[in-house]
Amino acid sequence: MNGSMYSTSNVVDIKLKRGPAGLGFNIVGGLDQQYVLNDSGIYVSKIKEDGAAALDGRLREGDKIVAINGIKLEGLTHNAAVELFRTAGEDVELHVQQKSSSHMNGPSGGSSQPKSDSHVSLGVLVAAVGAAAAVAFLYMRIQPYFRKHF
Repeated sequence: MNGSMYSTSNVVDIKLKRGPAGLGFNIVGGLDQQYVLNDSGIYVSKIKEDGAAALDGRLREGDKIVAINGIKLEGLTHNAAVELFRTAGEDVELHVQQKSSSHMNGPSGGSSQPKSDSHVSLGVLVAAVGAAAAVAFLYMRIQPYFRKHF
């Protein structure tokens, strides 16, 4: 679990009643299809307009679903998790770890998604390479001025 975006203080239980279009959201992730680096959890990828989840209003895109009807999703493949959602019945209780609002990107209700640490690492790497190139360029430009001739 990525502790920087999710904390145990943001865990909520959400009860949804399955509607004509299901529970009204899509999921991503799983043991075989990691959505967040080093985390095989199941995440909400999309809230469908006018679906059960949208009408309830508490589930958000990017939230991690920890359990459904008391069954933990940890260590399941994506297809196994999908099957649990399909067979969960009409009244469904979700145990959800919500993404803290301080880490949300863009306007609320948008399609913010958890970002992996690799995005940050890539930015730092690019900045470091740029700085090294600038120092090397300056060194090569001023080196002739400091050479001593004997």
